[in-house]
Amino acid sequence: MARKGGLGRGLEALIPGSNDAAQAGNLTYISVEKISPNPRQPRRNFNPEELSELTASVLEHGVLQPLIISPGNFDGEYILIAGERRLQASRLAGLVSVPVVIRVTTDMEKLELALIENVQRADLNALEQAEAYHQLADEFDLSHEAIAKKVGKSRVTVSNTLRLLKLPDIVKNALIEGRISEGHARALLALTTAESQTAVLKIILAQELSVRQAEDLIRKYGGERRVVKPKRRISPEVADLEERLRASLGTKVSLRTGKRGGALTIYYYSAEELDILLERLINEKNSI
Repeated sequence: MARKGGLGRGLEALIPGSNDAAQAGNLTYISVEKISPNPRQPRRNFNPEELSELTASVLEHGVLQPLIISPGNFDGEYILIAGERRLQASRLAGLVSVPVVIRVTTDMEKLELALIENVQRADLNALEQAEAYHQLADEFDLSHEAIAKKVGKSRVTVSNTLRLLKLPDIVKNALIEGRISEGHARALLALTTAESQTAVLKIILAQELSVRQAEDLIRKYGGERRVVKPKRRISPEVADLEERLRASLGTKVSLRTGKRGGALTIYYYSAEELDILLERLINEKNSI
């Protein structure tokens, strides 16, 4: 279950009262020419068709939800915090001014609030999310765990998303353009060089491979072969225990029993997952 953090709670978490600004009398109108884009806006790509539809809606109904802005460095200057698409649509519609709520925010809050709007609408692609997480980690010295709490995701998800930034530009561009999925991109991370990642990318695109097919290709490309083992026969009692352990630990487990005991194998697939397992096991042991 996703953890509820700052971004998981929405705009209200960082800007109390933003949803009822009009009723509270905090709503005002500002000229679109005085509003500058949020320099920490994580979203870089905007769907032209969706923007055109929003522009048509603005022309007919006006801007229904106020933009969130913050005072800039000079008098009369404002920085956009949330509402990038609404601002663009308003300009395309020829509006002179737009409804806004003015809040004083820190640089970190500007990034967090921009993330809120995009993450809740699922507007950010994987690389844009990775760039935003990188800003939080690099500029504000936040750990992956702290970022995970803010965005309402697991630490493993945050860490894996950040790894996408290590891919070569040709792979990143293919992901941004939608020619490959995030699953393809994650699979390519198993290859250790940009040259091998680029070579396999070209095969994936040329043959229109699924993620599973790409993973099989990468195993062969990396010299790995899938070993087919005989199917293990287990009793219903052992199968039930394995299932309960799997549900409790959130990962694959294997339980082997014998006349004088047995062995329990717990699988993990990254250093981050190992840390989580250790924390869970140690905490449960200490609570007994």
